[in-house]
Amino acid sequence: MENQLHALPNFKGFQRQNKSFMQTTVQRSCSLGCVIFIVLFMLPGCVSRERQDNPWSERMALSVIHRAPEPWNLDTEKTGKWEYTFGLVCKALLEVWEGTQDGRYFEYVKAYYDHHIDSAGQITVYRIDEYNIDRINSGKPLFRLFRETRDERYRKAIHLLRSQMKTHPRTSEGGFWHKAIYPHQMWLDGIYMASPFLAEYAATFNEPDLFDDVAKQVLLMEKHARDPKTGLLRHGWDESRSQRWADPLTGLSPHFWGRSMGWYAMALVDILDFFPAEHPRRPEILAVLNRLAAAVVSVQDSTTGLWHQVLDMGGREGNYPESSASSMLVYALAKAAGKGYLPAFYLEAARKGYQGILDHFIEVDADGLVNIHRACAVAGLGGDPYRDGSYDYYIHERIRSNDPKAVGPFILASLEMEKTGNR
Repeated sequence: MENQLHALPNFKGFQRQNKSFMQTTVQRSCSLGCVIFIVLFMLPGCVSRERQDNPWSERMALSVIHRAPEPWNLDTEKTGKWEYTFGLVCKALLEVWEGTQDGRYFEYVKAYYDHHIDSAGQITVYRIDEYNIDRINSGKPLFRLFRETRDERYRKAIHLLRSQMKTHPRTSEGGFWHKAIYPHQMWLDGIYMASPFLAEYAATFNEPDLFDDVAKQVLLMEKHARDPKTGLLRHGWDESRSQRWADPLTGLSPHFWGRSMGWYAMALVDILDFFPAEHPRRPEILAVLNRLAAAVVSVQDSTTGLWHQVLDMGGREGNYPESSASSMLVYALAKAAGKGYLPAFYLEAARKGYQGILDHFIEVDADGLVNIHRACAVAGLGGDPYRDGSYDYYIHERIRSNDPKAVGPFILASLEMEKTGNR
């Protein structure tokens, strides 16, 4: 493999106890006079070292906070925005908080949302009329913040995001468009961005009919995107068949992009957390998950346990094992096997994939910070400049280290594997 990176044998992390950190409450001037709490860390040379046996989930979580003490900067390419990447990492950090009860994680996440939500519960950098399904993903941590704090601002922000999906444009069958700027299109990514949020909303605010809509999105995506030969799902589907990337007969994009399958897999296991056991469409979602699991394991690299940027072309020149897709699929397989959604043998595929991630993507630097390498920075379809969905397009997108789309799923995958004894 090109540029393989291996975890160093001796991790030197952060001191776990709160007293070993410098924590400062900083009052920022903003239009509403809000107070933002920022966790500040000492310089690397002064940071107390964490015990070598701390789990990877905590090592990476603390590395995130150290690299970006202000949470609205954790994605350096989307600084200060209301973006899905922030929601992804914040969700992972809240899961670490749930297991450790270390308040640093909770306060870090809370600071991001307090930075963007005003006293009236409005999200200051969000526009509902963009109809961008990605924006919904950052709402997922708000449910837990509201449960823990009962702060009405969080509840209002949740309802605001829900209101977008009430009027969000749809295909003729009722599938959500990916964005208003991508009309008539459903992408695998979009199922993760909105459907778990809507399932949790339905469970939290007693909107049972919404579960039907969640199931519809999952099933429509599989109906149109699943390849009957491989069982894999193509990245996008254009109902209008007007895009250059769309097959004129099927409307499908030409390739199976690894991270898009990862998004869809994570969506399925997260939706099931909230989907009623007695709902008539729950068995259909479980069947989709089982078909997907069989398909992705069939293209798992037999040597490294990893998944490639273009899933079914591992041996083709230019293709490479990719860290975000591998982390997402490990998370989905491990969680699903642990909860009984999949047969237990899928946990072995997850273990093999997780070890591959540790062996080939994870590096601990001289300051004890955990880094994850070899993530595709971004990939999409259409737009300007135009993305044609070709093999050449996917393999030449920029590769990035510590991309939130790898960091968040790596934390989530680590948490699932740590439940099985992998640390």
